[in-house]
Amino acid sequence: MSTEVSPPPAAPLKQPPDAPAAAPAGIASSWLHRALVHHEIGAWLISAAAHTAVLVALGLIFQHVIKVSNSVSVDISTAAPIDNSALENAPTERVPGAAGGPSPTIPTPGMFDGNPLLSNLGDAPIGIPDFGTPSAHLPKEIDPAPGPRDPLASSLSSGANGAPWGQPLSKGGGGLGGRTPGRRGQLVGTGGGTPASEAAVERGLKWLLVHQRDDGGWRFSFEAAPCEGLCRNGGVETSTTAATAMALLPFYGAGYTHIDGPYKDEVNRGLYYLCGRMLATPQGGDLQEGTMYAQGLATIVLCEAYAMSKDEHLRNFAQQAVNYIVYAQDHHGGGWRYFPGQAGDTTVSGWQLMALKSAQLAGLEVPSQTFFLANKFLDSVESEKGAAYGYIRPGNGAATTAAGLLCRMYLGWGRQHPALIAGINGIDKLGPMQTEPSGETHTDLYFDYYATQVLYHHGGPQWERWNKKMRDYLIATQSSEGHESGSWYFQNQHLDKGGRLCNTSLAILTLEVYYRYLPLYSTRAVDVGF
Repeated sequence: MSTEVSPPPAAPLKQPPDAPAAAPAGIASSWLHRALVHHEIGAWLISAAAHTAVLVALGLIFQHVIKVSNSVSVDISTAAPIDNSALENAPTERVPGAAGGPSPTIPTPGMFDGNPLLSNLGDAPIGIPDFGTPSAHLPKEIDPAPGPRDPLASSLSSGANGAPWGQPLSKGGGGLGGRTPGRRGQLVGTGGGTPASEAAVERGLKWLLVHQRDDGGWRFSFEAAPCEGLCRNGGVETSTTAATAMALLPFYGAGYTHIDGPYKDEVNRGLYYLCGRMLATPQGGDLQEGTMYAQGLATIVLCEAYAMSKDEHLRNFAQQAVNYIVYAQDHHGGGWRYFPGQAGDTTVSGWQLMALKSAQLAGLEVPSQTFFLANKFLDSVESEKGAAYGYIRPGNGAATTAAGLLCRMYLGWGRQHPALIAGINGIDKLGPMQTEPSGETHTDLYFDYYATQVLYHHGGPQWERWNKKMRDYLIATQSSEGHESGSWYFQNQHLDKGGRLCNTSLAILTLEVYYRYLPLYSTRAVDVGF
């Protein structure tokens, strides 16, 4: 809204002593004659020109502000170049080799490799952004405490808008309905889990609980309380939203929410922390804290929390987080990377697509164009006719291939797609534990996490072989001593920045595969795409 301010009236001009004789009455009464006589027209023109210049300048400024605020794509042509030397010099990894023959080695980035130019927001104050005033309705049996209440905190604590456990959460394959208490146990038995794998999940969750901070969030580093350095292999990634999301995902994967389950108070505090870190922007809710990995991870948590509870106070937070992912996509190449608009890579894009799938399961809005562009990006990095995938260009890295294939499955590839079958055969040949020429066992948990989901959804003998090895290996390698008891850590360049917390989260999620998502090909849900 603009306000016009009228200029004060000009003081009457006094006639100078040497002014010419008065003109005839008819002319003297005209404005033009007075202007000529008193030389006003020059001053008037100068004033008009000055005011016009000011208005034009203001108009250009506002036009620029509006253009930037409403922008969907980001012009990165003038941005500082990203240092890709770490990628080019990264250790090599083995690849599936879908087409047979010797598999070349290629560098693969770490999960938390990011843009070093982005500032860290880890110490920003906690505050819930204003996305509108929700209508909180506490249950009648609860007597609200006097004084002002935070609507979101009240809702998360009370579960006033929670959905019953038996409510179907998704029509078709890939839904969240397997996480309900009765269904979880059933799917463990039929999917290939064991009482020992479930016990490992629960031990892992308790380790995560011990490392929750007083503010409700988690950190990758263990230097401060509550761990005080008692655990080794702390991470160096500073995004608190990434750490908190990675810690919360296994709880939701096991069916434990902020409304139901033995850890609802702890999950509620973590969820409240995550919502409080969201930065409200014209493009949506920013949860990056320096890395788009965090945006994808945190968005999955918010979408799953809303889908499993139908807590309306979470809907707008989840939708705003989704909106930011849609905005951050490279609207030319179709992928996502370290900052909004940058040409994509497979690892960052994989987390964003999983977040958008979670959004659809929750009934949130995702433009179909976003998925069309994501397919375009996968086309640009595929090789072996779609059986293998590279990082930022065509290739066949193990982790990127597993991530690419899972994305293709969610984007509509049928179970009998030739490239999918070829890719699965390559993963099956590689196996979850890889023995190096030196005799050392190499564990790439990032690859294992994605590959486990690909083989589980596809089923068949490849899944049976993979599952037994992967399941038993994780059970055997879980720490059982001291403060580290219940956690995992594998030395690997992919997850070093996330450290023990990141490894533990992915290990738990891998052991939850039997019920975390319903099998994609149990119906035609994926055959018709998103």
